Amino acid sequence: MPKQIVQSNKAPVTGFTDASKPSPLAQAIRAGDFLYVSGQGPLDPDTKTVVSEDIREQTRQTLSNLVSVLAAGDADLSHVVNMRVCLRETADFPAFNETFRDFMDGEKVTRTCIGGTPHRAGVNVEIDCIAYLG
Repeated sequence: MPKQIVQSNKAPVTGFTDASKPSPLAQAIRAGDFLYVSGQGPLDPDTKTVVSEDIREQTRQTLSNLVSVLAAGDADLSHVVNMRVCLRETADFPAFNETFRDFMDGEKVTRTCIGGTPHRAGVNVEIDCIAYLG
């Protein structure tokens, strides 16, 4: 089965600074029974600007964008088997984690969370995931 590109108009498409050239990135790719979702950040889907400086608001928006891409691939959080999180400031972890727990509403996933520097100024959290659709 060839890979299938998945796109949601309810989540921003970003990744490259030169808007005059098409991005080589997909929001998600389905390969067999798996959906691989590219890193999502705290950007408003319409304006493509960071929603807030607050890590809680950034976390909610990032997860909302991720859920929109999952939905475009006929999936939801119950299909997610793994998430990877990058936090600009590791000191934000407690507030991020509390917001993450509340957003997940009891859903279980495996997760790795690291400190790092997301590529875009003002972006303090980025999350990608893998969903199993079988």
